[in-house]
This record gives sequence, C-alpha cells and structure tokens, in this order.
Amino acid sequence: MTPQRVTLITLGVTDLERSKRFYAALGWTPAEALDNVAFYQMNGLVLGLFGKADLAADQGRPDAALGTGAMTLAQNFPTEAEVDDAFEAALAAGAGALKPPEKVFWGGYSGYYTDPDGHVWEVAMNPFWPLAPDGSLTLTGAA
Repeated sequence: MTPQRVTLITLGVTDLERSKRFYAALGWTPAEALDNVAFYQMNGLVLGLFGKADLAADQGRPDAALGTGAMTLAQNFPTEAEVDDAFEAALAAGAGALKPPEKVFWGGYSGYYTDPDGHVWEVAMNPFWPLAPDGSLTLTGAA
C-alpha cells in the first residue's frame, strides 16, 4: 500500500523568472532554486515551479502535452477579510481574476484567481475547518 500523502506539488511554468517574480510579490521566498526549478517550503509539503519544457522532458513527453489540468490549489484563511486581502494581493502581483471572493453555497467564503501560467488558486474561509496557528488544516477525525 502507498501512504495517503502528497509531499511535492510541481507546477510547469513557461517563464520561470516571471513565475518567481509573481510568487515573490505574494511574499513567497524559494527555499532552494536551480536553473530550471524553484522550490518553496510550505507547512508539510513543498511547491515546485519547474520550467515547462524541462518538466515535459523529465516526464518523457512533449511540451505540448502539458496543460494546467482540471485542478485547483487552495489556501484557507481564518477570516473573510484575510481572503479578500489574499485575493487583492494576488491581483496586484499580476494574477488573473476568475471569481471575486463571495459567500458560497456550502457556508463558506471563497474566490479564484490564476497565476501567470493559468494554474488556478482558490482563497477561502471555511467555518467548518478550523486552521492551526501555523495555517495547516487537519480534517476532523483524520489520523
């Protein structure tokens, strides 16, 4: 059996320097950077930005085969005001707005934006999922 965990999320980017500038404008600092990849230490996992052509080569497929896929990365915040602040900071850094934060059907508050390569980020406040002081999330009843 394989463990139920994710340790590294890698995003393929067309212009690594542009992407590093975008995430720097959000206040993120790479923990490690090479010529074609930058790694950001997060609580419990790492986010990597990898030059798209180099990522495709590493996967053994053509660059054209890579897309952003049907997935969303999410950041949860304790308050609606912090969601609004995060959304505005992303727009100021050059994000594309998909949906401004608003109250949503499941009882929370969320919005969506894209990074410069079209990777979708959700910023949310979920009143049913309290966050630890470090911002990490553990579902009730999870091991």
